[in-house]
This record gives sequence, structure tokens and C-alpha cells, in this order.
Amino acid sequence: MADRLETTAEPVTVPVNLGERSYDIVIGRDVLTGAGARIATLMPGARLAVITDETVARTHLPALSASLKAAGLEHTVITVPPGEQTKCYAQFERLCDEVLAARLERGDAVLAFGGGVVGDLAGFVSASVRRGMTFIQMPTTLLSQVDSSVGGKTGINSRHGKNLIGAFHQPALVLADTAILDTLSDREFRAGYAEVVKYGLLGDADFFEWLDLNWKGLFDGTSAREEAVARSCAAKAAVVGADERESGQRALLNLGHTFGHALESAVEYDGTRLVHGEGVSIGMMLAHEFSARLGLLPQADVERVEAHLIKVGLPVRMQQIPGQLPPAETLLDSIAQDKKVSRGALTFILTRGIGQAFVEKGVDPATVLEFLKEKLQR
Repeated sequence: MADRLETTAEPVTVPVNLGERSYDIVIGRDVLTGAGARIATLMPGARLAVITDETVARTHLPALSASLKAAGLEHTVITVPPGEQTKCYAQFERLCDEVLAARLERGDAVLAFGGGVVGDLAGFVSASVRRGMTFIQMPTTLLSQVDSSVGGKTGINSRHGKNLIGAFHQPALVLADTAILDTLSDREFRAGYAEVVKYGLLGDADFFEWLDLNWKGLFDGTSAREEAVARSCAAKAAVVGADERESGQRALLNLGHTFGHALESAVEYDGTRLVHGEGVSIGMMLAHEFSARLGLLPQADVERVEAHLIKVGLPVRMQQIPGQLPPAETLLDSIAQDKKVSRGALTFILTRGIGQAFVEKGVDPATVLEFLKEKLQR
């Protein structure tokens, strides 16, 4: 999907082409230091609401605040608890009220400084307060740098499922500091890697091959990290530029997510049991196995995908999730609430081979149920 991007010591800029809503993704080590200057150039005189979580605030907020102050940008900091359960009605209401209490205007900005949870929640706040404020993303996890910070999807979770309440609201700028990823736990970094390898599996077999050879450099912080983030962002930017509001091929970006979201819902978004990227990893494995079950995919490709995910330390089976899971019928009910469902018909992202994913509408629920029952018993 994406051509190879050569990376240097200088930041890499990946454009997202959406006409009047176009913006840049700036990727590199120590991008945080110059964040204030870049934002001031984009929005001179603007004030900011910096929304971050408690963990990121302790580690990285002083550097961001110093950068904003050096650029003459006034800002209010609002913190939320870390974790998927923060993406809820109560936090959304609180943040909207705090942004209004800070007297920020429509021409000011909301800056999301955190992982995917903070980005999704802050983006929905930005889309909603005063009917839409400027939104800036500063993703601090691998997962958010390569996926959730790009493309304008914002939202919160419902008891009916994940990300079912929200809005499309594109950022005006994305600043991805890859040095910040050095502070992630091994588990969180691996979980983010699931979204990286997803791009190879859904539409770029060459990228999958490159990752199979270079994944350790990405983990170790060599230049492979910047290249992997840039190639992932370029892949997503190409899809988003062609289908901004997921009316067609953008759904491909959900490879593994239909199963994965159902598993996250099953554990009630308990990050001690399952984090998003782990759900995506298991979900991608299930998507490949289900495709093989339908006669679409050679078993050899299923085994290659499984071998790679195991090699990097990601889970590939539902049995690897701690604690008891609900029955297959409950998982299928969650899948039926998926955003890709159309007039009650199940839609899945299936594949005919590595790099050959496609959107399949009208998948038979009985076939999915039988498949889930079998996989839960293993």
C-alpha cells in the first residue's frame, strides 16, 4: 500500500491529503522539543486545552509545557485516568465542561497528549465543544502513532460496544515523537506493534516481509522504528484520503478489529486482562483462520502470520486472555453491534493471502457462531 520512505535524523513528514482538511504527520525523535514552535506557526496566538492522562503527565508533560511556553502559547492542562474505561460518558461530560470553563474559543485548540484513549476522547471533545474546535494530536504510544491519531475517528465507548458514540473530526496537525516510545512498557509496545503489522497483512506483503526481518530494530529504537511508523502512517493516509468516512475501503483498516473489539467488550475493557493491541492480534489471527475456514486463504499463510505474532510476543489465542470469557453467543452479539454492520448484515475483513484483505458483507452469523464455539474450546 505504501512506498518505502527513507528516514534520516530529520523528522519525516507524511501528508494526509483531504482537500481543505489536509494536514501533516511529523515523525521523528525529539519532535516534542519543537512542538510549541510548530503549533505557534500553525495557530499564532491560539490558546490550548492540553488533555492528557495521569501517567503521561508525570513523565512527559513538563517537556511539553516548556515547549508551549517558549512559543508563547497559553495552555490549560486537563488530566484523566489512564485506561480504556476512561472513554466514557462521564469523562466526556467533565472534559467538555472544563474546556468551556477555561473560556477557550472556537478558534483555540484541543491538544491530545497521550495514547489512543486520550486521542479518541479529546478528539470527540474537540468535535463537540462550540460545535468544533481545532484539534491537534500528539500521540505517545506506538499504537496511537501509527493508527488512532491519524484519520479523524474520535469517540467513546458504550455498554453496547466500543467506539459506538463519536464523530469524524480530523486533526490539524499530528506530532509523533518516536523517542517517547522508549518509555513504554514491553507489553504496551508489543500491543502497538499489532497495528503496525496490520498494514502489511491487509495490503502490503512487502511491508510484512520487511517487518519479519526488521521488527527487532523497531523494538530496539533503531532507524527501523521511524521507517515503520512512517510507512504505517503513509499506508493509513492513503486509505483515509480515498475514503475519509469509511463508506468503503477504509473498513480494511479494521482487519482483526471485529473479533478484537468483541473480546475487549467481553472483558469489560479491563486492561489488566486485555489491551487493544492484544485484542487486535488475536482478532487478526481469528480473521485469517476464519478466511482459511471459508476456503479463501492457504493454511501456509495462516501459519506464517501466527509464527510472526508469536515471535514478537503477541497473543494469538482467546485462551491466552486471563479469566473466563463469555460464551460464543455473547461474542457474536457484540460483533452484531459492530459499526460495520449494515442493515443487520455482518461485515468482516477477510483475506485471500498476506497483503490481500478485502471487505466481505453479509457473512452468515451461524457460520461465525460455529467458528467461535470451536475456537473457545481449544
